[in-house]
Amino acid sequence: MEIMKTSIRAILDNIESAESVLDEKAIDEFEDVIIAAENVFVTGAGRSGLAAKAFAMRLMHLGLSAYVVGETISPAINEADCIIAISGSGETNTIVSAAKIAKNRGSKVLAVTSYPESTLGQLADGYLFVKGRTKQEVDDENYMKRQIHGNYTSLTPLGTAFELTTLVFLDAIVSELMEKMEQTESDLKARHTVLE
Repeated sequence: MEIMKTSIRAILDNIESAESVLDEKAIDEFEDVIIAAENVFVTGAGRSGLAAKAFAMRLMHLGLSAYVVGETISPAINEADCIIAISGSGETNTIVSAAKIAKNRGSKVLAVTSYPESTLGQLADGYLFVKGRTKQEVDDENYMKRQIHGNYTSLTPLGTAFELTTLVFLDAIVSELMEKMEQTESDLKARHTVLE
């Protein structure tokens, strides 16, 4: 039970730490691109993909035309659209590839990453910086040093800190979009599926 509590604290600490370095101007621009887009595409690999799907659902609840890359109903992406590409490292091949295709077709690229200077970050027209331990950091040269000093990053395995912080941040973006778009919770509820 102690490991579980320590792990929860580590995750919450990461979210609080990441919140302290948010860039208000970058977030505002990120949101404006979403609102202006004809269609919003989201993509992420693995657990980042699950965060992307959760965000796409909320965008749909907001009344926006949202698609998950790779789903059979996703249309072609065009210059009036945007893609939100989620990758902690900013180097995930499939995500970078999707961003390049979108960019080549004239659409806006929004990155959600811990590394704005990454390949994905360099492609992006805007970004949401999410500070979090990514899979890339698991094998870095300071791993043993951190372990010796009691910084047991394994309590947030692989990309957990990034993925959970991303999920929280994207839900917070939804709250801001609700205000900008003058949407209420009742408006969102009216668009929620009734086929469950």
